[in-house]
Parts: sequence; structure tokens; C-alpha cells
Amino acid sequence: MDASGVEPFLLAQGPLPAYRARRDAGNLTRDSSQERAAERLQELWVKLRGYDPVAKPAANAGLLGLFSRRKTADWANEDRHGGLYLVGEVGRGKTMLMDLFFAAAMVKRKRRIHFHSFMQDTHKRLHAWKRANPKADDPIPPLADAIAAEAALLCFDEFQVNDIVDAMILGRLFQALFDRAVVVVATSNTLPDDLFKGQPGRDAFLPFIAMLKQTLDVLVLEPGQDYRRERLRGMPTWYVPAGARAEQALDAAFAELAGDAPVRQPHLLVMGRTVEVPIAAGGVARFDFSTLCATALGAGDYLALATHFHSLVLDGIPRLSPANFDQARRFIVLIDTLYDHRVKLVASADARPDQLYERGEGAKMFERTASRLAEMQSQEYLALPHLT
Repeated sequence: MDASGVEPFLLAQGPLPAYRARRDAGNLTRDSSQERAAERLQELWVKLRGYDPVAKPAANAGLLGLFSRRKTADWANEDRHGGLYLVGEVGRGKTMLMDLFFAAAMVKRKRRIHFHSFMQDTHKRLHAWKRANPKADDPIPPLADAIAAEAALLCFDEFQVNDIVDAMILGRLFQALFDRAVVVVATSNTLPDDLFKGQPGRDAFLPFIAMLKQTLDVLVLEPGQDYRRERLRGMPTWYVPAGARAEQALDAAFAELAGDAPVRQPHLLVMGRTVEVPIAAGGVARFDFSTLCATALGAGDYLALATHFHSLVLDGIPRLSPANFDQARRFIVLIDTLYDHRVKLVASADARPDQLYERGEGAKMFERTASRLAEMQSQEYLALPHLT
């Protein structure tokens, strides 16, 4: 069985039969919007069978090689040849659909990567190229050549733009990739028109949005049942005291919220700095308190976490007081940011929220944080959609 959870013979028929098999087996709830997305991915899967705009067929390939060459040329010349942008709220099954499509795709050179990790890799490549070619002035074409040589199909998880440096690179890089007939399939919580919305310098980013909409088919998964939020229903979200039993409970909570998504250790780029995420899967990140609040992190770092992850599992919140006020101050900023973006918090702590910071300078200020922590445990809050 493949990592997507589907028998290989079903994947060989494309993502739609694989999706229907999982649904008919009772592993998925019937969902008309997901079915339409699977149908569209099946259409793309058919077009991409054997697709390779770089490879040349062998001299003795005969009619099969001629057909493959002609198919690639026809596909690359289509007005909308770039692929698909699948957008929907958290928990609508985008990752599951991508799992099926990528596993089934009959493209030899294919790559799947979290979009933020892709941008991290892009920055590293650009830096290395500039060091190796100090007199050259345009690294984008050789970078696009390298990426296109590695993959004719690029699949991005969680396409999102929050960094001005990324925004300035994307337009020229993606135009170069599309010019090289690279096909892109992306999942996102954000419509193209809302990417980088409200950020300084967005006007310069608008041509990229227009190109994205012109090149990729945009398919919206209509709002429906959020399966991740269903997992939170009835789940305890605050474990006292922190310790071995609480850690086991958080292990189980992380596994439940992440589902079948692969576990990774992503890096977030924030204003030119890297924030390392110890463990993440399926839009869920896990940290211990000291990593987030006892190190030199600030509002920008917490904003990056809140927009990239719909849930946060946090280990070992200690009692707070004037003695560790710097940690308490960061924790207040963290909770405010999570609350504003409706991030779901599952945590272990040495006390209930209203007992975490009981006396001393700063206790009054913490009252709002304690109130928000209590509200974040309510079913009403847990039912709210994540805001990116």
C-alpha cells in the first residue's frame, strides 16, 4: 500500500478512482466538493501521463515516442498549461487530495514540498549562486533552469506568502518556471486575490497574482465539514499538571490532529531570519514552552506560526511571575496572536489559566490572557475557522 493509504492498482488508475475507493470503504465522508476536486485532478492526471518537457525519446521509440513528444509540445503550448491551485478552508481535505494526486502522477520528475520550505531552499540557492557568480546580475534564469531540470511537476503544500522578500522573488521565478513548461499544483487556505493582502509593497505583487490566475486553474473547495475541527470536539485542550502523563496526552492529541500527514521539521523565514519548527504535520506544530517563550522570539515570529499552522500543541507552560516576566511577556504576545488568528491550542501547564500568574507585578495584565486561554478551550472557539 502506498503512503497515500491506497492500493497501488487503484493509484495506477488515477486520483479519482483512488478517492472513490477510500470513500466507498468508509474512510472518507461523502463530500460533493471533494469529489469535484478529485475529478479535476483526474483530468490533470490524464494530461500529465508521461509528461516531460526536457527528456527526449530514444531514437527507436517509434510511434510511442512521437506521441509522447507531440503530447508534451501540445501541453506546453496551451494557454493554461500551468496546473491547478486548490484553495479551501482548513480541514477540507486538500492535503488528502494532494496525497492521492502526487502518488498517482505518472511523471518521472516530480517534486512535492511545503511552499515555505521551497522558498527557504530558493533563498539558499540564490545566495550560493551570487557568491559563485559575483559579477553576474540575474540569478533567476539559472535558478529556474535548475528547478525545471529537477521537476516537470511541482506540487506545493500550503501556498502562502507573508514575507516581502518572497513576494519580490516570486513573480519572475514563477514566470521563468512556466516558460520552461513546469506544471504547478498547489493547495492553499488563501484565494490568489488575497495573497499578501494588507502587506506593505503589495502593489508590486499584483502582477504575480494576475499571472497565477491566468496560468493555473483555480478550484475552490466550498465550505463544508471541517474534519480537523471534528477531531477537536470533545478533546481536552488543557492538561494539568505538566509531566509524563500530560506529555503522553499531547502525543496522542498531535497524532489525532495531524491525521495521516507526514511529520516534518519545517523552517519559517521571518524578516530574513529562520524560525525552526521542531515537529509539524498536517498544519499542526508542536513546541515546548521554553523554545517559544524563553528565546529571542517576537511578534513577527508568532505571526508566522499563527498564519502557517491551524493548531499548536504546546508542552510545559510553567507558573509565571515577575521572576520570569520576559517569558510571561512573550507568552502574552503569543496567545494574543494565536487568538486573533483562531489557532487551536492544546497545552500542558503547571496550573489552570487563571492560576498561572496569580500575584506580583504583571498579574493584572495577565488577566486578559487567562480569559483568552479559557475561551480558547470552549467549543465555540474550537468551531471557528482558522484565519491566515
